[in-house]
Amino acid sequence: MKQDIQTLDDIKLLVDEFYRIVRSDTTIGSIFQDRIQNNWAVHLEKMYTFWQTLLLDQHSYFGSPFPPHMNLPIEEKHFAQWLKLFEATVDDLFAGEKAQEAKWRAQKMAQMFQFKLDYLNANPNKKPLI
Repeated sequence: MKQDIQTLDDIKLLVDEFYRIVRSDTTIGSIFQDRIQNNWAVHLEKMYTFWQTLLLDQHSYFGSPFPPHMNLPIEEKHFAQWLKLFEATVDDLFAGEKAQEAKWRAQKMAQMFQFKLDYLNANPNKKPLI
């Protein structure tokens, strides 16, 4: 029986497995690789703290997640693939309230990023919403 997400080690397992899958994905893998290049350790550490803050109520992430994504060549199909892979990874590894919360938060984050990118594309002369 699968356990729920409970510890930082669980977060690390989720993040590591998710990005292992992302890196080989034909839809979004090259976008991540082009941006992150050889800085995967730094990116993964940031993702550990991000999800630790959201799911474990241990405030370890300091930053704004949207700005690094503002200028990426991403659109709705990329968000859909990212979400599909994330949800599948959560479901493969975990079950429970926190696992469901992780998927819900990922859905909301994808929606928010898409809304912000749509706004920027429709209003190129306006200051970005961060």
